[in-house]
Amino acid sequence: MADIIELGPAGLHEQAAARLRTWLVEGRIAPGAKLNERELAEALHISRTPLREAIKMLAAEGLVDLLPNRGAVAVKLTEADVVHSFELLAELEGLAGELAAQRITDAARGELRAKHYEMLACHARHDLSGYYRLNALIHAGIAEAAANPVLDSTLQKVNARVQSLRFRTNQNEAKWQRAMQEHTQMLEALDARDGAALRQILKTHLAHKRDTVLELMRAGTLAERWQGQQA
Repeated sequence: MADIIELGPAGLHEQAAARLRTWLVEGRIAPGAKLNERELAEALHISRTPLREAIKMLAAEGLVDLLPNRGAVAVKLTEADVVHSFELLAELEGLAGELAAQRITDAARGELRAKHYEMLACHARHDLSGYYRLNALIHAGIAEAAANPVLDSTLQKVNARVQSLRFRTNQNEAKWQRAMQEHTQMLEALDARDGAALRQILKTHLAHKRDTVLELMRAGTLAERWQGQQA
């Protein structure tokens, strides 16, 4: 388990949820693993009460399943779950992109470009964790720019269950490079305010993510990657 981390007194459960969310996405807590309250409380240096509140938050987000007689378990998706989740996610992100191209402000577009440059730097350093954090912020920024809160909240819920899988699709250098190129195309479409183009880029981007996840699952290497992250 991770090193002990001191959390401040304010918003303990929110802070704990943020730390656990990172561990789940990056594979330090593997899919299907039971969340051991004693170990996690010790690692986070908090009591079980805020820890349980944090776990409830993650369950509401779809990162954790609360199972009878088993407690909290990190979500583990089947191939069918992956296909269905990415199918819906591609349509939602595509719609968000189309609306964002029409509605985004110049300030928001500038902020997304700044994050894109930071993400390029992370890619150059092979900083996968930093890259994914910025990547997620860019996708979230596009959804926010769509200015449709119902769409945004739905997107967040669907995306939560596949975050850890999306994180692993960039561990192949060629696929990571392709993802970077697609992100550059996203910004170009935003600058041109070409909603149809951005919709298609995002749908293609998600299809590539889905295909990579399925490829890893069928090869049996996805679990190995999680174990490697925890070693």
